[in-house]
Amino acid sequence: MEWLKKYRLDKDLTQQEVADQCGIPKNTYASIEQGKRRPSPERAKIIASNLGFDWTIFFNN
Repeated sequence: MEWLKKYRLDKDLTQQEVADQCGIPKNTYASIEQGKRRPSPERAKIIASNLGFDWTIFFNN
């Protein structure tokens, strides 16, 4: 999910920093960012809140 990586990089954050802010393991966040895993609605809301976008974008396709 290149769009997710862009949101993260626009905030100058590492994957580890986002994972820590969201309370999830780094490898879980990395898998979501790489498109290997889709987050649950609860996790999507947490990630979106931390990075500043609408959580439903995870499920728009």
